Amino acid sequence: MDGSPTLIWQLIIPLHLLGWVSGTFLGDQSHRQELTSKEGFISIDCGIAPGSRYIGEWEILYVSDKDYIDTGTNHNISGKYIDKYTIQHMVTVRSFPEGKKSCYTLQPEGGKDNKYLIRARFGYGNYDSKNQPPIFKLYLGTDEWTTVNIRDVDFIVTEIIHVPKIDEIYVCLVNIGSWTPFISELELRPLDNSIYDKSESGSLLLFNMWDFGKNNSDFIGLYTPDDDVFGYFWDIPVLSSPRKTLEAAYESSSLSDSEYKIPKSVMMDAATPVDINEPLIFSVSLDYDPSQNFYIYIHFAELQKLKEGDIREFTVSLNGDDSWAGDQPIIPTYFNPSTFQNPSSVGGSTTNKLSFALKRTNRSTLPPIINAMEIYRVKDFSQSSTNQHDVFPSFFSLEIKYSLVMAVKNTESAYGLKRHWQGDPCLPLDFPSDGLQCSDSSDSPTLISLDLSYNLTGTVPEFFADLPLLMVLNLTGNNLTGSVPQTAIERFKDRTLSLGENPNLCLSVSCEGKKKKKKPLVPVLIAILTATVILILITGLAMIIRKF
Repeated sequence: MDGSPTLIWQLIIPLHLLGWVSGTFLGDQSHRQELTSKEGFISIDCGIAPGSRYIGEWEILYVSDKDYIDTGTNHNISGKYIDKYTIQHMVTVRSFPEGKKSCYTLQPEGGKDNKYLIRARFGYGNYDSKNQPPIFKLYLGTDEWTTVNIRDVDFIVTEIIHVPKIDEIYVCLVNIGSWTPFISELELRPLDNSIYDKSESGSLLLFNMWDFGKNNSDFIGLYTPDDDVFGYFWDIPVLSSPRKTLEAAYESSSLSDSEYKIPKSVMMDAATPVDINEPLIFSVSLDYDPSQNFYIYIHFAELQKLKEGDIREFTVSLNGDDSWAGDQPIIPTYFNPSTFQNPSSVGGSTTNKLSFALKRTNRSTLPPIINAMEIYRVKDFSQSSTNQHDVFPSFFSLEIKYSLVMAVKNTESAYGLKRHWQGDPCLPLDFPSDGLQCSDSSDSPTLISLDLSYNLTGTVPEFFADLPLLMVLNLTGNNLTGSVPQTAIERFKDRTLSLGENPNLCLSVSCEGKKKKKKPLVPVLIAILTATVILILITGLAMIIRKF
């Protein structure tokens, strides 16, 4: 693996799930606007029949991917894997055997500058009957998200918290060899902008999340609580010190009443040391470069009604630093969840381990507790998108969302092309879109060559002249008609404009002159026809008058 925070499983045992057969299938739909799900969720079951949708776990609406991508082919996984993948949205996949890059386009209701959880799931299931699980890259916009290596596992999930700078989010699968990328499911969940704060730029890749109140005897491996609407997989931690479980006396929805929406079933129990005088100690192993940075979010809730005189307060140290959690102790509130986070990230230690110790204060009469914890790794997405000056000003504004990315997509739509033009046309630099050549600059890549040969029917639009940095435009072998706009001829005077093998295209500016000479014939013909009709009417009227 490449060190990305991707969750992988050899065996999938989601004991809590309803089973894929329990989903309510809703049939076809014709309008994307009808495909609304609660709270702005986008839930795509990749590979199901185009236009299909159904209600899955947690009453979430799952839809086909036909409105999000226009390339790829649908497949069912092998029958022997269906029992292993007990979730309905894991029994089909969409694969991409053609092109280097294939991108899903997500348009969240909240638009840009808002916080979203984006999740991708991959379950090979020998869908192609080749028994050759692939390796490929996953990109978020122009930046690498992770490497998907499913060769030694059955199932992969990767999750990221991201704030997009444009209204569209591109999730791209990139072929890095002779393998075929595929995807089983793609989800987007809006988050409260006040949570998962950080003091540095970048997105947050989920490393892991732990439910401290559960024991390994309760669940084997990772599990998803029935009441987790975000569908997270929670792990059961292994503590270094003896612990016991503290449980709430009754259920209460207030335990999940926070912006983080930690499931009530997770917050209803907590870990606490067996010996009140001993700290609660645990550590997290890091399989990453120690220079990488992490953000930690710890969730607490008091589960006991404290007796008069009882106090529960404690400190949290990290790697021996007693001041890591600040100079004030943690004091959990009864049935009221709270979250501690250090505003600064922490680096992996030289021992590739994060060591925590929860210690009661001198005046505390009760031991420390912990309900849950999440750790994320900082992912710096520093790659700039394609130069926004590569636009078609004739019908696009200079806003980034209407940059070359949108222009190329509209060129594809205008000519009915089926090219792999999805996401940013130039990025990643090693995998530009088909028919495009880009040059890297100090600021952002620019489009320098556009190959539209043997694809087009119609006229030559003038907006090709409005790409200031385009040096090569190949329109050879098309069925273009009319004349070449003078603006395009002037623009490419010192550049390369290939127009050969277009039998119905006039390559001379004289075509415009010919059109102008023919225009006076039209009113002359109309005048002659009008005079003839009037003459006939007058003659007929005269004959009638003579009879009387």
